Parts: sequence; structure tokens; C-alpha cells
Amino acid sequence: MNIAINIQNLNYAYGKYVVLKDVSFCVKRGDFFIIIGPNGSGKSTLMRLISGIIRSKTGQLDLFGMPMQGYNRKALARTIAFVPQMVMVEFPFTVSEVVLMGRSPHQGILGIEKREDLEIAKQAIAFTGLEHLSHRKLTQLSGGELQRVYIAKAICQEPRIMLLDEPTASLDIAHQIRVMDLMETLKEERGVTIVMVSHDVNLAAMYGQNLLLLKEGQIVSSGFPGKVLTYETLEHAYDCTLLVDDSPLGRFPRVTLVSQRVLNLPGRSKSI
Repeated sequence: MNIAINIQNLNYAYGKYVVLKDVSFCVKRGDFFIIIGPNGSGKSTLMRLISGIIRSKTGQLDLFGMPMQGYNRKALARTIAFVPQMVMVEFPFTVSEVVLMGRSPHQGILGIEKREDLEIAKQAIAFTGLEHLSHRKLTQLSGGELQRVYIAKAICQEPRIMLLDEPTASLDIAHQIRVMDLMETLKEERGVTIVMVSHDVNLAAMYGQNLLLLKEGQIVSSGFPGKVLTYETLEHAYDCTLLVDDSPLGRFPRVTLVSQRVLNLPGRSKSI
């Protein structure tokens, strides 16, 4: 079975407000799969469904050929690690303490860490470049550092699938690239399937092997970046003026926003 995630006719609603409508798609093992779409399109709800935080009463969601219902809590945590968009820092734990919490799905009832757990946590800290911060408290970290801590915690779970909800949203451009490169390395070196929500269509084009474009809870397009990121498709999904051309960095699209100010510049052609 080459499919990590298989979703068929998935629906979800908050009361009478329908968020997802008959969503069907697959994610291959070892894929870097990025979900894009405008605000309110159902991206975060879809991630919460895949993670098991919420459950749909209709449709089918299989992980590696087994229905989601077949996984108990610990088995699911050993299969999927989820890094949410907003992480609340409520207690002054150290970086090492938080990363080690990722081992809980592999521990017994008492939750006592073994030497193996400590070594895996150490490796996760090294993998994310956090050695110099390992004894620092979370309340002393920047946003980019915090994001890497929770990615390290997720890596410590040794999952087969990593879910990330807008991991680069609040980061500067240097930290955005570091996070994306980190996920690429995790995919290449450890065979982890990466599923990510992103608002940055250019990062999605650069890193994503396959993209899923949502609008109002329905799939607009899916497939490789060149298929999904076309002018016609993006204009329909985002309802704004865009320029789509070939990136000078490689064989993937580049998307440029075109503001009304640019369109109104004196002497500028009105055609895009």
C-alpha cells in the first residue's frame, strides 16, 4: 500500500455551518503535501480531522489502509504528530522537557522515560538545531525558536505522518525557509509523510510535491504545483488579480500579487 492518507466523501459542519463538503483525496507515503486556499476554506478543520482531534460522522478516513476508528489513542499518536498553528506557552518548561514529552506515546502507564527516550529527544533537539537552547525556558524563546521546539517534540514521537498547520505564518523569511528545509530533510532522510497547511503559495510551489486547493470547503484543484497554480484556478479561488509565470529558480510556478495601485500606475499597460 503506497497510500498514507485516503479520504473519501468527507464532510464536516459546526452546527448548521458546513465547513467541508464531500472532500476526497489521497496522500502518498513520503509525499510533501501542501494544502492551500483562502481564509475560511476549511484547511485547519481538515487538519484537525486527519489528526483525530475531531471526527466526522460521514465519509471515510484511512491511515495506511486502516480506518481512523481502528487506531487507539496511543497508536494514533505513534502514527501522526500534529503541530498546530497557535501554541500556548502556559508553563515555564525547558526546551528539553517539552521535546521529551513527545515520547509519551511510546512509554508505559507510569510515563517514566528510558535511556532510549532521552537519546531520541537529544537527537530531535540536534536535528532541529536547538542544542544551544536545550536548557532555556519556553518563555524566553522567540516565535521561530518556539516553532522549532514543537517540531522537535513532534519528531520525538517518531511519527509516520507529520501534520503542520501554517508553521511559517508568524515567522520571518529566513525562519520560513529553515522550517521548510527541515521538513524536506525529515521527508528525505526519515521517509516521513509531510502534510502542511500554508498561505504562502510560492513556498507551496517550491516545496510541495502535490498541492490541494480548497475554497468554501470544496476542492478546487489538486495535483502537482504546475497543475494547481495556474492563473485561472487561483483567480477563481482567491478572487484577486495575480500574475503566474515560471520561477527563475526551477521548474515550478511563481505567483505575484498585483495590486490596484500597480494597475493604476501612469503609462502601465492594463493587461496582465
